Amino acid sequence: MPIPTFPEADHPIIKSLFHYNDQELLTLYQRYPDAGQYFVALFCRYSPMVYTLIQHAAKSPVQADYLFALIWRHVFHELVGVDLRAFSDGGGTFQGWLLAVTASGINDAELPPVEEIHYNLKAASPPFWCYLDRALAQLPAATRLMVLMAQTFHWSETRISAYLQAEGEDVPPEEVKRHLQEGYRLLENNLPDDIREIYMCGHSKQEPVQFDRPFNGSNALEDSLKELEFF
Repeated sequence: MPIPTFPEADHPIIKSLFHYNDQELLTLYQRYPDAGQYFVALFCRYSPMVYTLIQHAAKSPVQADYLFALIWRHVFHELVGVDLRAFSDGGGTFQGWLLAVTASGINDAELPPVEEIHYNLKAASPPFWCYLDRALAQLPAATRLMVLMAQTFHWSETRISAYLQAEGEDVPPEEVKRHLQEGYRLLENNLPDDIREIYMCGHSKQEPVQFDRPFNGSNALEDSLKELEFF
């Protein structure tokens, strides 16, 4: 399996961070949780190493890509609480910690069959998946459910309304449409500015996303919603 490359590594924002060492990037990641560039920089620096280890453990490229994304999602959440002193004073290194996390992820992984995996590495790089997943989690529960039904399962507003009615919730199709419009607005607002710049062709919060057509030549947000597993 070839080692995948990621275009974000060549983005000016990420290239401007290349001179920072691991410790500095980790410090910035923890200090500025609303900025995504520091995690992306660490991902770009170590993705070849992590994928090299994973490709020998997975039975297929699809499973390798999925496990690769799962491990980086775990790293994304774990880094928030990592004690920096473990690296600066304890003689350890971020690379050593990441190797241990990767090995643990490989050993503990229970991967579903290929036909049950819907994650597409080309549609959404793991960092974008992480921040999109976080943005979705910040939506109101009902709105999040409707967005996932519409974008992941391609359900119409009428079908979503019928499902909710069967579950005891009286939400007419017109109300579903309103929830979806509000959900898309909140979703893009929940993404960090620099993540939007890196992965969505510079799309700004002042330019509302139109889900009925590509924006700025990219369907990054819509494609990712369709290609990712959030349950």
